[in-house]
Amino acid sequence: MSAPSTSCRIDVFWHDGMLNHDTGKGMFDTGMNPGFLEVLEKHPENSDRIRNIVSILSKGPISSYISWHSGSPATIHQLLSFHSQEYFDMLIEADKNGGKKEICSGTFLNPGSFNAALLAAGTTLSAMKYILDGYGELVYALVRPPGHHAQPTQADGYCFFNNVGLAVQLALDSGCKKVLVLDIDVHYGNGTAEGFYRSDKVLTVSLHMNHGSWGPSHPQNGTVDELGEGEGFGYNLNVPLPNGSGDKGYGYAMREVVIPAVEKFEPDMMVLVIGQDSSAFDPNGRQCLTMDGYREIGRMVRRLADKHCGSRLLIVQEGGYHVTYSAYCVHATLEGVLDLPHPLLSDPIAYYPEDETSAVKAIEAIKQFQMKNVPMLKDV
Repeated sequence: MSAPSTSCRIDVFWHDGMLNHDTGKGMFDTGMNPGFLEVLEKHPENSDRIRNIVSILSKGPISSYISWHSGSPATIHQLLSFHSQEYFDMLIEADKNGGKKEICSGTFLNPGSFNAALLAAGTTLSAMKYILDGYGELVYALVRPPGHHAQPTQADGYCFFNNVGLAVQLALDSGCKKVLVLDIDVHYGNGTAEGFYRSDKVLTVSLHMNHGSWGPSHPQNGTVDELGEGEGFGYNLNVPLPNGSGDKGYGYAMREVVIPAVEKFEPDMMVLVIGQDSSAFDPNGRQCLTMDGYREIGRMVRRLADKHCGSRLLIVQEGGYHVTYSAYCVHATLEGVLDLPHPLLSDPIAYYPEDETSAVKAIEAIKQFQMKNVPMLKDV
């Protein structure tokens, strides 16, 4: 039997060294033991969530469409294409001192964490290079720790190095003229946005829960008026969605806001940033996507990639903290990206009642704001 063509397989880049990032136990993501709880839970960004994603892609019905590749650590030179020397030196010093340091709220550098972060960054870069070198079209960087909150000069939100930002910079340095980053993690991809906030070569679009800033490590609000600066004005589009937005709400946002912006931008490379913390059952989000919703988003993005980028699409893993349902939602997302005619895997737990009224109202307001204030969209 011949191997699937590059447009009907997904090349997955992975390295099990990323499992060595031990985020510990405590009260949710605080690492705190209050002294009166009998059972302390694992930090939400733990290795179990990724083990299940690896397992479902290896053993689930999508396995015949998956080709596995090994990643490698990022080099200092590569990391400095996005991050500052001072920030890198701080992480090096913390690791040399044995780790066991809370870099910022909920973000713990323990023994093994720094090397895992190097692997996450390098594996994402390897995945992008695989596309750029013409070996594959649909490529998935299955990585942890996540990266989209990491800014050029600081860590944030469980993230040390911005895996997506590094890959985008590699694409630009390799001759890509316009790169789209579409982030559907439930939290604002603030670090990626910050890295390209003054660039008109990267369109960053983030669909996220309307959570605002959460402190010094995350000063950005993710609001509609954060549009970029200088040459980058109008190239950072935020779509803060009301709590409870589900399949219909996200679908409406894709059709009414995301797709028209992508059509105007006309990228030659696309990056889909996925986090299953926007699912109906995630402990770290308040949205209501189910497998059907993820599958449809994957399908929409695939069609945009086919139209604009010769099917070239890098998918990068971020959040998703329900240890079992996140894996199912990754499976569904990749089914959509493959544009398969029928679902391969049924949803084991979702039926979730949905009223998209508030989401549609919010999206219409966002759409009108962007059409009025974003030069690229004024004549849409």
